[in-house]
Amino acid sequence: MSYGVPAEVPASQVPVCPRHPDRVSYIRCQRCGRPACPECQQNAAVGVQCVDCFNQQRKTQPAYRTPFGGRVAPGGKPVVTITIMAVCAVAYVLQLLLPEFTRTFFYAPVLTDYQPWRLLTSAFLHSQGSPIHIAFNLYALWFLGRSLEPLFGRVRFALLYLISALGGSVGVMYLADPGVAVVGASGAVFGLFGALFVVIRQRQGELRSLLILLAVNLVLGFVVPGIAWQAHVGGLLTGAACAAILAYTPRGKRRTAIQFAGLAGVVLVLVAAAVLWQPPVQIIPG
Repeated sequence: MSYGVPAEVPASQVPVCPRHPDRVSYIRCQRCGRPACPECQQNAAVGVQCVDCFNQQRKTQPAYRTPFGGRVAPGGKPVVTITIMAVCAVAYVLQLLLPEFTRTFFYAPVLTDYQPWRLLTSAFLHSQGSPIHIAFNLYALWFLGRSLEPLFGRVRFALLYLISALGGSVGVMYLADPGVAVVGASGAVFGLFGALFVVIRQRQGELRSLLILLAVNLVLGFVVPGIAWQAHVGGLLTGAACAAILAYTPRGKRRTAIQFAGLAGVVLVLVAAAVLWQPPVQIIPG
């Protein structure tokens, strides 16, 4: 018994889907003319296409790039920004529920040699006693991320955030007390501030409002107690350096390779700084 085949049509002439021979389909691909069952039908600009033609056309289409070389994300949603915000929120809940969670992942310079991963994990934690801390960082991350991620692309933006977080920890390493414990995404957020400064300058935009906002936040780090301004400075300088590499690399076939090589160079400098760092020795007179 044939499925949906008129009685007067011979079974040998019934159009069936090449991928699913047991399925009859009178809808054909607009590109190759073969029948395509509902599961294999793909909506395209020229009509319905089969899976094979649709995938082949996608491979041959040129990849659209952002102004700084990244791939244009489908839909334009800042997926990386949202993901980082979600990770920070989940980590904050775990901090409230599990007392050991913060102590396992915070950063202190004296722990660098033994647990170097803390240089990055601390950028996803926040102070449990101050909801304003995480609220401000998540708001700043959303404000900056939805502007920068579409410009850099998802991969470059993710690297910018992580490298800025590393730079913030290195700033704490060199400028703060070796025994101080720090948490927070502020170093990475200030890296995004530095990146936005470079982008606006590269595009010859108005910098006054950004400079005022940046100056206010930097001053707060020095005035308000309990804020690791050292992470702000380290993240700001690192983010600006990374953004300069991404923004000022000339267009061309080797732009992507040069950009990633430059970012790798920044990481190597930060790693070398962490390796060469020695805690200050306190000399006690005998």
